[in-house]
Amino acid sequence: MATKSKTQQNKANEKTHLRTCTLCEAMCGIVIKHDGNKVLSIKGDKDDPFSKGYICPKATALQDLHEDPDRLRHPVERTASGWKKISWPEALDKVAAGISDVQSKYGKNALGIYLGNPNVHNMGGMLTVKHLLNSIKTRSRFSATSIDQLPHHIVSMHLFGHMLRIPVPDVNRTQHMLIIGGNPLASNGSIMTAPNMRQKIKDIKGRGGKVVVIDPRRTETAELASEHHFIRPATDVLLLLAMLNEIYIQGYADKVRAKNNKAIALTPEIERMADFAKDYSAELVASITGISAHEIKRLVAEFCEADSSVCYGRMGVSVQEFGLLCQYLIMIINIVTGRLDEVGGLMFPNPAVDLVNNSGPGYLGKRHTRVSNLPDFNGDYPVVAMADEMLVTGEGQLKAFMCVAGNPVLSTPNGEKLDEALAQLDFMVAIDYFVTETSRHANIILPPASPLEREHYDVTFNGFAVHNVAKYSPALFTKHKDARHDWQIYLELAKRLDKKPALATRVERELTARLGPKFVLDQGLRRGPYQGMTLGKLKKNPHGMDLGPLKRMLPQAIKHKDKQIALNVDFYQADLARVQEMMANYDDEQILLIGRRHVRSNNSWLHNSQRLVKGKPRCTLMLHPDTAREYGIEDGQDVEVTSRVGQVTISAEVTDELMAGVVSIPHGWGHGRSGVKQKIAQAHAGVSVNDLTDDTLIDELCGNAAVNGVPVKLEAIAVKDQVEAESEASMLS
Repeated sequence: MATKSKTQQNKANEKTHLRTCTLCEAMCGIVIKHDGNKVLSIKGDKDDPFSKGYICPKATALQDLHEDPDRLRHPVERTASGWKKISWPEALDKVAAGISDVQSKYGKNALGIYLGNPNVHNMGGMLTVKHLLNSIKTRSRFSATSIDQLPHHIVSMHLFGHMLRIPVPDVNRTQHMLIIGGNPLASNGSIMTAPNMRQKIKDIKGRGGKVVVIDPRRTETAELASEHHFIRPATDVLLLLAMLNEIYIQGYADKVRAKNNKAIALTPEIERMADFAKDYSAELVASITGISAHEIKRLVAEFCEADSSVCYGRMGVSVQEFGLLCQYLIMIINIVTGRLDEVGGLMFPNPAVDLVNNSGPGYLGKRHTRVSNLPDFNGDYPVVAMADEMLVTGEGQLKAFMCVAGNPVLSTPNGEKLDEALAQLDFMVAIDYFVTETSRHANIILPPASPLEREHYDVTFNGFAVHNVAKYSPALFTKHKDARHDWQIYLELAKRLDKKPALATRVERELTARLGPKFVLDQGLRRGPYQGMTLGKLKKNPHGMDLGPLKRMLPQAIKHKDKQIALNVDFYQADLARVQEMMANYDDEQILLIGRRHVRSNNSWLHNSQRLVKGKPRCTLMLHPDTAREYGIEDGQDVEVTSRVGQVTISAEVTDELMAGVVSIPHGWGHGRSGVKQKIAQAHAGVSVNDLTDDTLIDELCGNAAVNGVPVKLEAIAVKDQVEAESEASMLS
């Protein structure tokens, strides 16, 4: 009898696992074929009610991450002779001792902690990180929020009473979508959980609607949109002010008020909006923004006259000097045009696990950083303050640091300065899969189990979903007995650092340690808005449960006690003085740097996947042909890009995707630093745009990083010098 082929054997042993991809916000359903030990394929789940079979190229990286030979599978300690494997008990004991020693000597706040973006993609981490934070007892907390989404949270806290009560575009039903500084085809949404945005945009156009993109770059989203307008980086605030002004001049706000719109009825200060932007005419801002007065007026008229419309702004407007004011104006434009809490407009998700009703509303400015006097938000200081808090001596100086699922050397402004600061700490610990540009400075690295070895429910991103769904995914593979989940690491450290917790805390920690985070998840589901919802019910629906389209939720969605929308006009109006100063000193000759994202990339985390980095190099300096001619730069030529804080050398990509006077470098690269243990990433190192972004360039209202609109200088490297440099590098290698 003939023996079976390897393919036939694999087919006979093949099993199917349904889960949610955890690599970005989109929550795509995936079908994983496996043989019990190894992944055989990853494809989209056509029966997932949310993503309906769509996945992006990143999904396959779940297999690459799980199988990566560079991934740490046991704790390691940095020694004079290199990284040394140590046991979990020894590693956890040493971490607790290192933290305790520093805090005993310098005080509790001498320990800093940074939480990176992957934390919010991790159910166990999200539901248990409070135990870690409470046990280390430091106020020196930082997170990726202030290089990403802080303006969204502050605006929602002010207007609706909670930092997580963020309305999202009802993209499935809108007739007109205005996107400012967002590229959802690359991000799969962002503070707008929306898989397959390509199809959603096609659907808007297919039903006779329109999609308009405002961006300094003709992005993937702009290419598909109905129309695209270039705008000078960091001048979005002027466009938004002029649009708000035009809404009143053209009479659209009065028409909405006459219809007794519910959102407007719930907004006591709404009459003050008529004068908020009266000094910013379309004619006044046209020359600075690069968008003509005629076009601004037309954009407003078409937005207001559409049967339904929504204005959405994301990273491009958030991470600039007026990010908070921009997000406020976007919200105001949606309100005064009657688009808030309306079908096809800006609507509130209603997730099965209600974080809003089970967490604090947030606060701004209870405390300020020691060196730069920047405000905290909900207990987190702005990341731009981290390096100074480590480098500037004196009482309160950070002497130890814990980095949890983050790589701030590559992801926060002035990365070289932070690199220097981390190198001189007394003690550092990283909870990370790899030896990265940041974790290489750690004394000890604690690696958690891989995403495929843990169960999942999207605690965070269901709260931003454009359609209400719920889905639980069990772990695909059983972790090795010597491995630890993130939540187990948190609880073990909490036990060592907080030896006398309150009785209720001790009981909760013991129950979670014994039953796992699904115990906490089930409680959240039972307390949520959907009667009869339990973890058991979700398990019976492995493809996920469709909980229906977004619905009108005002006034119930508002968390202020009076159920009114609080515009906080005085707070935001005060920032107009800074806008006036910007206009008075505007230099339209300055070259401005912006970032960019790509669907095959995810911050700094996926560059060790060969299938995602292969092909044409993506870490290039995009610039317009006119800008290239002005500086004598040819396509493919190396260029020195210099900012106030640093310099990088990068290959030019001459393209009319960028408006003249603007250059773009993608975020998350720069893997050429010594000591990094990621072979594929180092072979495709690129440069870090955050070696150019400036830690003093911030949104002064909240301390959020301004990594878009950074002034830079360009200098082409002569071809002769470039050849000599490449020859020298070749000989050295």
